Amino acid sequence: MAELLILAGISTLVFRAFVKHTPEDPDMPHKLSDKLGKLWDVVHQGMRENRLLRAEKALLTILKIDEKNAAAYNRLGILYAKQKEFKDAIDCFEIACSIEPTASSLHNLGLIFYETENYQKSVTAFDEALKLDEEMAARHIALAKALEKLGNDKRMIAELERAAELEPTHETYTLLMKSYKDQGMEDKADLVEDKLKKLLVPSGKRRTRVRRAKRVVV
Repeated sequence: MAELLILAGISTLVFRAFVKHTPEDPDMPHKLSDKLGKLWDVVHQGMRENRLLRAEKALLTILKIDEKNAAAYNRLGILYAKQKEFKDAIDCFEIACSIEPTASSLHNLGLIFYETENYQKSVTAFDEALKLDEEMAARHIALAKALEKLGNDKRMIAELERAAELEPTHETYTLLMKSYKDQGMEDKADLVEDKLKKLLVPSGKRRTRVRRAKRVVV
């Protein structure tokens, strides 16, 4: 990662020197934008086709041109995470957050900290992400899982309740019901189970269709 930063710094100096001693080109911003756009196309295609080395080279080239491109660092972090190169992934996400903190980059950082069993830092990153975007259930679920690892059951349940409130789905209700049962809160677990049954079997459906729906879910 240090080599990446050094390379970016050297590239910046070379680029500035080039600009200083080269006649002004009025089309330069447009040409540079086109080049970056083509590089991003290579990145997206490489990620889709699992050609990670090609995507990585394109991202590093983007960072040679624009060393403060937070989106490139975030995408590079995702790429390293896919390859389980967690230290490099953390470095990339931290740089992205220092340049331009977004809910996405902070959430990604929290996921990597969780993966590496650094649960306290994971909670901190998820908390920061939620300050920027509180309306996504997945963020609350991720935070709840990290809190569970730290033994903070009270707050874990609060986060799962918020997730179920934002997105009353099979997943959120199931997670919340399980947590209630694990904590011996059977009455609340029963209430959530009733909601889950209503979600799976909408009222007003004919008996035969209800049975078919149950078989599909199972």
